[in-house]
Amino acid sequence: MRYLITGAAGFLGSALANRLAAGGDVVVGVDDLSTGNEKALNPTVRFVRGDVNDRPKLWSLLQDVDCVYHLAAKVSVQESVLYPREYNNVNVGGTVTLMEAMRDVGVRRVVLTSSGTVYGNQPVQPVVENAVPNPRVPYAVSKLAAEYYVKSIGSLWGIETVCLRVFNAYGPGQHIPPVHTPVIPGFLRQAWENGTIVIHGDGNQTRDYVYVDDVVDAMVAAASAPDINNRTFNIGSGTETSVRELAKLAIEATGGRPEVVYNPRNEGGISRLCADISAAGEFLGYAPRVSLIDGLTRTLVHDIAPSKVINGV
Repeated sequence: MRYLITGAAGFLGSALANRLAAGGDVVVGVDDLSTGNEKALNPTVRFVRGDVNDRPKLWSLLQDVDCVYHLAAKVSVQESVLYPREYNNVNVGGTVTLMEAMRDVGVRRVVLTSSGTVYGNQPVQPVVENAVPNPRVPYAVSKLAAEYYVKSIGSLWGIETVCLRVFNAYGPGQHIPPVHTPVIPGFLRQAWENGTIVIHGDGNQTRDYVYVDDVVDAMVAAASAPDINNRTFNIGSGTETSVRELAKLAIEATGGRPEVVYNPRNEGGISRLCADISAAGEFLGYAPRVSLIDGLTRTLVHDIAPSKVINGV
């Protein structure tokens, strides 16, 4: 198989590209390197620096491609509140540009990486794919709009489409920006350094944390699984974990003694979010394998304490 991956130098994109390349597939990756790291890619991946809104470049890269994985996106929830137009231009506009280029070249299938944030607050947990979306921030709105464009364009132009709503993915190699640090690497670093873990609210709000390798399993399956055209799948662990419990697990993984403090909760936050993954199990053979404590330990060893051996890892 021959694949094009947009956002290939990012956290999930590079993990996917390396897995496919290791399996002998031909992989072309494109990324503007605004947050990605080209060095994370296996040398057998053909990497091209470029913008997902550059249609002529996409035309050239899409030649003879069997399937496109579309991961290129701006992904900070907090940043999207400040710059919604930029998020719309990249996450929505870039998706439309890609779909137009795929139509022109004749690529048969696209797998879009969406987000569990499109659900917002839901009265029933775990949440199923047919729940009415309730996006609370511009990032979530942009991902939901990208889903709608992919499905509508795909239906009109004969392109097979699969949307994967990935929940809180984490693991080795996750980009850690100087501000708005993702919760898991932030908690691990503070615990390891005996710093301060800040929990917003009472810590009872929940999320579904899914290890990067498990997400890649689902992505790989989505490229060739039969009878999934125009389908949407939740990709998570299927386990609901509170922020308070996550902090305890980070401390357990590191053996640290950080201070844990509680701040007022951010307005507009989601109270509970957990994925019902039964559809992904049925159609993609998806079954997450890495527990949260094991995933935290692997992340710690790889990214934060690489010179240490922790819990035998």
